[in-house]
Amino acid sequence: MWTIFGQDHLLKRFEPALQQGRQSHAYLLCGPPHVGKMTLALNLAQALNCLNGQGVPCATCIQCTRIADGHHADVRVVAPGQGEDSRSARTMIGINDIKEALRRVSLNPYEGSTSVVILDGAESMSDEAANALLKTLEEPPPQVMFLLLAGNEGAVLPTIRSRCQSMSLTPLSKDKMAERLVTQHQATPEQAEHLSRLSRGCMGWAIGALGDPQVLEQRQADLEKMQETLEAGLETRFTYANEVATLFANEREAAKDLLSIWLRWWRDLLLIKEGADAFLHNSDYEESLKNQASGLSTAEVVQFINRLIDTMSNLDSNVNPRLAMEVLMLNLPIEAGQV
Repeated sequence: MWTIFGQDHLLKRFEPALQQGRQSHAYLLCGPPHVGKMTLALNLAQALNCLNGQGVPCATCIQCTRIADGHHADVRVVAPGQGEDSRSARTMIGINDIKEALRRVSLNPYEGSTSVVILDGAESMSDEAANALLKTLEEPPPQVMFLLLAGNEGAVLPTIRSRCQSMSLTPLSKDKMAERLVTQHQATPEQAEHLSRLSRGCMGWAIGALGDPQVLEQRQADLEKMQETLEAGLETRFTYANEVATLFANEREAAKDLLSIWLRWWRDLLLIKEGADAFLHNSDYEESLKNQASGLSTAEVVQFINRLIDTMSNLDSNVNPRLAMEVLMLNLPIEAGQV
């Protein structure tokens, strides 16, 4: 039983390949944060090792349950911050992480039939780590599958991409997500409507927010901090830049989520400038958005959106995060916080 939801277009490709033993040795699973990449990766690991399934995980055998619990000896998850002591290792998958994973898969599977290596945040591999992995992808050992998870496919080295089969996970529609939250996760219709709008089709985020009030509280705090920064002078904006850069050095995904909040806010400003209020992401802040939009031109909003996108792309390319954020703050319209 697949626990991934809303990715039927991918399952239709995976199931026949798994049933016939024609699966690739390496897949690149791409999509925005919380869209289900890790869920799909673990489902694939289950399907490969399942004692009962025919290309589909049964979810009940010892292999499936141990993989779901994170206790399976042949399924290894590698993510930034593991196994190395340097500061950069907290935001990158380093050479030692890859070497250890490759050492393990050089041995025969111990517990199941197939070893699976899941690289969570494949775009954050160091050059040395990517080159070490590349050699193995070119000549993969038998009974091994590599699953590379990436939020930004373009940030993964082309040589790595070319040796993987790329699969893109797509966000759910608003209606489909709202229905799922009500029927499977006991959300009220009002909660489902609100979360389906905020999550932008990423079920993992919506489920997390439904079960943990701190998720929405953190969103509110981040939006309030953003407003304070918009209304402040350059010194405060630089202080904020340093805070985000420090966060990036310690929790890369959290920093990227924070910049995504900025991007969605400025997208909403553009929608208001264009008279498309019905499509606002932050509809609960509509009055604040309209007040701010009144002091900005459409050109200023578009220009800053482009700057934000460039900054997020540059951070994926491992530029100096403090410098990238300071440049972003320098390009923030002076009038952005004046309403």
